[in-house]
Amino acid sequence: MPTFRYVVADVFTDRPLTGNQLAVFTDAREIPDEQLQPLAKEMNFSETVFVYPPEQGGHVKIRIFTPAAEMPFAGHPVLGSAFVLAGPLQLITINLETLKGIVPVELEREGARIVFGRMSQPIPEISPFDQETDLLAALRIERSELPIELYDLGIRHVYVALPSEEAVAALEPDYAALARIQGYVGTNCFAGSGTRWKTRMFAPADGVPEDPATGSAAGPLACHLARHGRIGWGEEIEISQGEEIGRPSTLYARAHGSTAAIERVEVGGSAVVVARGEFRL
Repeated sequence: MPTFRYVVADVFTDRPLTGNQLAVFTDAREIPDEQLQPLAKEMNFSETVFVYPPEQGGHVKIRIFTPAAEMPFAGHPVLGSAFVLAGPLQLITINLETLKGIVPVELEREGARIVFGRMSQPIPEISPFDQETDLLAALRIERSELPIELYDLGIRHVYVALPSEEAVAALEPDYAALARIQGYVGTNCFAGSGTRWKTRMFAPADGVPEDPATGSAAGPLACHLARHGRIGWGEEIEISQGEEIGRPSTLYARAHGSTAAIERVEVGGSAVVVARGEFRL
């Protein structure tokens, strides 16, 4: 009977049982392709990662699945996989091959223990979002404080600015209506000022009603804030997320460049390994 081992990490936190859960199947070579999606659904985390030998010059190749679909890129699976895999390999930088290209993650250590990681994300493509009326209705709000725009870095996010952190916390969206909106993956509602921001991310169409921590959305949020003059280019922001669903998380992001050309996007945070197990199928 084949045995497939996995590690569970809590990502974008330094405390177990908080942050965003991630399962990493550390050697997926013998798992049949048709079993990948059912395994991700069985785990029922926001994402599950399957690890393979490298093909493009990275250290490993990873495939990322939500409970409903495979994703070209996602943030907390990349960061969590880096913590899980780079420890035994004793790496300072680990290069992870994704369907969106190689993503490097730089790691900080205290002795042998990895305490922080920072990834360089794909540069997002930005476009207007043409379903603003339906989106606002599904969120049960009247307007956004900034233009609602779509950012695509292999996973697509739209951004809705609210007047206060209390307004973000009070959101009670119509999940069924959100799931019917086409052409996006995640709706990110945020508020804050200076270097501290609060966000919530909803993606019911992808099997994730609300995400505890969304690394792929943190980088574009820094871009969005810099493009619209709320922060400076190159300024790092701290993002809180997940408190409303009992999984408080902390993410760090910064965008370098200008409104005319984004040059580099970085997202960082911590992670902790909390469990190991195996499937026998």
